[in-house]
Amino acid sequence: MVDTDRVAVTPEAAALLRTLTAQHGPLMFHQSGGCCDGSAPMCYPVGMYLTGPGDVLLGALDIGLDDPVQVYMSRAQFDYWKYTHLTIDVVPGRGAGFSVEAPTGNRFLTRSRMLTGAELDGLGIAR
Repeated sequence: MVDTDRVAVTPEAAALLRTLTAQHGPLMFHQSGGCCDGSAPMCYPVGMYLTGPGDVLLGALDIGLDDPVQVYMSRAQFDYWKYTHLTIDVVPGRGAGFSVEAPTGNRFLTRSRMLTGAELDGLGIAR
């Protein structure tokens, strides 16, 4: 089951995603788990990053276009973040080398907060 309430996007990030979609076609995110790119949300054209059974679809971001932007995370990482709501935002700075916003002078970042009790109940997560 996909729950779109697990992820959100700021208006500023949605605007950049619309610009990038016009350049690259439909996009998707994979929340990096560390290593080379820290914990940056990596944005790719759909089909450039292949997800598999080891990935969890967190939800889809409505950016005002026909194709919502799906957000994935590795299943192992999700075990640590399952109590967390994620918001994709954008700030000035150099993006990660493989993420499509890298040349724009901006970078995506993930803001997080703990899910509320009502949200946990709605997702069927035991407290």
